[in-house]
Amino acid sequence: MGRIVYETATSFDGYIADEHHSLSWLFAVPGGGDPALAPPQAAVQVMGSTTYEWVLAELNALKHPDEWANAFGSTHVVVFTRKQRSVPEGADVRFYAGPVADALPTLRKAAGDGDIWVVGGGHLATQFLDAAALDEMVLTVAPVALGQGAPLLPTRIESDRLTLASAQQVGQFARLTYTVSHPV
Repeated sequence: MGRIVYETATSFDGYIADEHHSLSWLFAVPGGGDPALAPPQAAVQVMGSTTYEWVLAELNALKHPDEWANAFGSTHVVVFTRKQRSVPEGADVRFYAGPVADALPTLRKAAGDGDIWVVGGGHLATQFLDAAALDEMVLTVAPVALGQGAPLLPTRIESDRLTLASAQQVGQFARLTYTVSHPV
């Protein structure tokens, strides 16, 4: 069974999107488009509806499905949302409206021995954490203060649940990997 990893970029004041739900601030940082900062290909990528809509718009993927294919390849994408959304032609995108805990068996089956990457947003990652299903958090910290927006995680996590596994500099960014432990 693969890991479940929350991977996201964050401003150093703890926001993953600005007050307009945009990630454009990230790409304004020199090196923000560096491929070393992109999440690796996973068997399944999971995201919330706000992240999905932003990615669709940013890639203009409904008009140019090849942009989706370039970004996600054959990765199975699951979007947690309460309503049906548009899908780029040829994309492997599924929608799920229930709790994360209920979706875990389906997600793990789809991933097989591969990893599941939660790539946005903080509320969704918190649901994985609450279901004791999050194995790692990979945070790419940008030298930006947004002041407001979507929080990295809208919950409290004590330090005894996180262990720093690695820290790496990638240009102007700090990439921090933490293993997550769950109360017994």
